[in-house]
Amino acid sequence: MTSFCAKRVKQLALGLSLIGMAWQVSAQTQVSDAWVRATVAGQPSTGAFMTLQADTDSQLLSVQSPVAKTVQIHQMSMKDDVMKMGQVESVALPAGKPVSLDPSGYHIMLMDLTAQVKEGSKVPLTLIVENAKGEKETINIEAEAKALGTMDHGSMMDHSKMH
Repeated sequence: MTSFCAKRVKQLALGLSLIGMAWQVSAQTQVSDAWVRATVAGQPSTGAFMTLQADTDSQLLSVQSPVAKTVQIHQMSMKDDVMKMGQVESVALPAGKPVSLDPSGYHIMLMDLTAQVKEGSKVPLTLIVENAKGEKETINIEAEAKALGTMDHGSMMDHSKMH
């Protein structure tokens, strides 16, 4: 009887450790504080912002949303007192370190909007993240639309004349 119990305990322990490994595999990238700047009628573009944290070295490759015909990852930077802004191919997500997408750095541009993004609405976003092994992860989130006055970077978010 004792060896039967010991065998069951070992099987249970193995099963629990396998469940733990499965949890670690599925919890690759966490998204927090996701929000989108609300727009006024006729505004062609807006920005999406959030914090990303990956369990392993990864990169944000792309973002999609049904509210915009074009979605790009952009970076704003200052060099020699000149603000530069433009599209980037990806954003590095170092293992265990939070990476902030905000109006003054990396951010997501939603361009050619299909409708006004109203304050309080939820904006669906699909993020594609790839880890160092080449494994891709699809993350679906809903970002809350916040008022234009949330941060005073409204003029920086008009990328309609960018090439």
